[in-house]
Amino acid sequence: MNPINPPKSSNPVNPVKLANFIRKCVMLLVVALFMIPLIWLAYSAFIAPDAILANKNPLTPSWSWANFIALKDENLFKPLETSLIASSLVVFFQLLLALPAAYALRAGTPLLAVFLFALSVPAELLLIPLYGLLQSLHLLGSPLALVVPFLSSPFTVFLLYQAMVKLPWAYTEAARIDGASELRIIYGIIGPLLRPEMAAAGVIAFAGHWNLVLFPKVVAGDTYPTVQVALAELISKAGNNWGLLGAAALVTSLPIVVLFFAFEKQVVKTFEGGVKG
Repeated sequence: MNPINPPKSSNPVNPVKLANFIRKCVMLLVVALFMIPLIWLAYSAFIAPDAILANKNPLTPSWSWANFIALKDENLFKPLETSLIASSLVVFFQLLLALPAAYALRAGTPLLAVFLFALSVPAELLLIPLYGLLQSLHLLGSPLALVVPFLSSPFTVFLLYQAMVKLPWAYTEAARIDGASELRIIYGIIGPLLRPEMAAAGVIAFAGHWNLVLFPKVVAGDTYPTVQVALAELISKAGNNWGLLGAAALVTSLPIVVLFFAFEKQVVKTFEGGVKG
């Protein structure tokens, strides 16, 4: 008698699909681990103040706006306004000045090594020289002290320069033949072609300036406190009032979150192109 062969599976497991499925599960697990603190932050911001430390099930809904209402007494909205204005001005001037600087590097100005060296210098080392400069300009304790030292950024220049290297330089030659000035070429032709990179540079510049703590504390003091300085003082003052701290952290993080989601495609396109290129 012939041996009976076992029936073959009609749907064999594809090892490639299985590997992709496992990879996606691991990625979702990592994302979930990173999201848990953020979810708890948002949850604690809306929970009632008397329910946070109570011996209750934390999953029981107890929504309240009391924590956000209490922020009115913590002097957080004036620093929020100060940071919004200062960070927006920094982004505007950095992009305005970085375009011609990157254009000059792309055109052959031998200063690329200077910008690369500036990128390697820790920002903390510049605190004392910038303090002396602001003191000589009589800008200490003024809102300009939050803006003037950040009018230009070597990182923004280098990011735009890397994008300009990929552009066909024939555009500039054709524009010169048509009689366009250098400023017209920079801001009228090159600038619109670098919108994704400029958006990414703007988001990074805004977030970097928004999160400053030490420098604003030193040069602006209590006259014009920024949002991170006010948040640090609130943390030391509020103690274990987790609802108030959660509401403050949520409010102070909101501008960056909104800005990132507004320019998410441009940011991803810029750095995805940098990795591939």
